[in-house]
Amino acid sequence: MSLVFAIAIFFVVWWIVLFAVLPFNVRTQGEAGDVVPGTPESAPASFRIVRLLILNTLVAIVVFVIIWLTIEFDVFAIGELANKSGQ
Repeated sequence: MSLVFAIAIFFVVWWIVLFAVLPFNVRTQGEAGDVVPGTPESAPASFRIVRLLILNTLVAIVVFVIIWLTIEFDVFAIGELANKSGQ
């Protein structure tokens, strides 16, 4: 796997994982009982972006390592499948 390909895959994985991690430990203003005027009750009471980004990066690294190992060790033998379809 080339470096550019690895960076591209990590970037895509990071963004996909972000949408999975966003709802973790979210407490809404309605649950907290402190709704700021002009905002819906479903808005987050406190949004800890740095903590969320660190958690997202850690999860994305784990997912990326699994993908990298799968590609590096040719777990699914994709190259063989491509050769068989061309015959």
